[in-house]
Amino acid sequence: MPLKTDLTSADLDELRQTALGAADPLGLAADLAKAATDGRLADPDDAGAALTLAAEIAESRTKLDAALRYADQALESLGKRDDAASVAARAVRGRILFRLGREEEALAEIEPLRPALLQHNDAAASVSAALAVGGRLREAEQWLSEAVQQALTDRGNATEPTTVDEAGLLFFLLQQRHRVRHALGLQHDAHDNMAERLETRLANASARAAAEPVGDLLFWPRAEFDQLITQWPALTSSFGADWDEHRARLERELVRLAAAGRTDLALLPSTVAGLTAFAGGDGDPADPKTLSGYAKRPGAATGQIGWPVERNAACWCGSGSKYKKCCLPRSRG
Repeated sequence: MPLKTDLTSADLDELRQTALGAADPLGLAADLAKAATDGRLADPDDAGAALTLAAEIAESRTKLDAALRYADQALESLGKRDDAASVAARAVRGRILFRLGREEEALAEIEPLRPALLQHNDAAASVSAALAVGGRLREAEQWLSEAVQQALTDRGNATEPTTVDEAGLLFFLLQQRHRVRHALGLQHDAHDNMAERLETRLANASARAAAEPVGDLLFWPRAEFDQLITQWPALTSSFGADWDEHRARLERELVRLAAAGRTDLALLPSTVAGLTAFAGGDGDPADPKTLSGYAKRPGAATGQIGWPVERNAACWCGSGSKYKKCCLPRSRG
């Protein structure tokens, strides 16, 4: 089946999850590479990511020459960028070189990525995976241990983070280090224990979130949004500085919830008049408790907008444009 036109980063993420189960994964890899080089992506900046995915698919089928060609094309597309997409492409290229027995070239590709461990959440997994293919888990453990120590120093706080959000990048370093040390058969140390505590808290938080109804996806149509922000400018911090940012925030949150396993997601159309009436004469419509209560009030689900909508259907925001041209690409932000 040919790929859709105007592929978004969300489409690429979905393909990454399903590519290996495709009827013709190598054909899919070739199609991805062609889409990238032919400019058939919603955002041209995603070309590097599409080519990297093509390289990973070809690598998984041990078509290493094709995989290396796609990885080279990815890096050419990315140019001098020094972002997460570039780190991923270089790590994949290093991994392929290891598989080809070109160890010195692989190490030359991977070694410069060491600083990225403290810059990008996904770097710990991609760099250590490349080193593992090259039989260099000891180096991975050393690099990750040093990065964890530096991250803890940068926090400047001896108190252990109690949530994954609070830990931030440190969580990904601890998590990957813990996995590498387990593969090496090393005994737990204090950092391994911290990783396990954070992973347990993440699992518990995910379970609680899955059991709770989503009550804060308030959507303000354009005219209502403009009136809302005019009356209560402080609400820009909750709903965005303008309508484009408001829609982008909602789209990203919906994507995040869907990735966490949530189903039956929907947006709750809201009005300034309705919020004011709910708050009453003594209430503050801009108070977070008021907003939460307004979202969960009886009858709030009336008129809710189901999500996601079909790519070619009218966008959920009411702009009149197709979803694939309107709010779908906003999930990249």
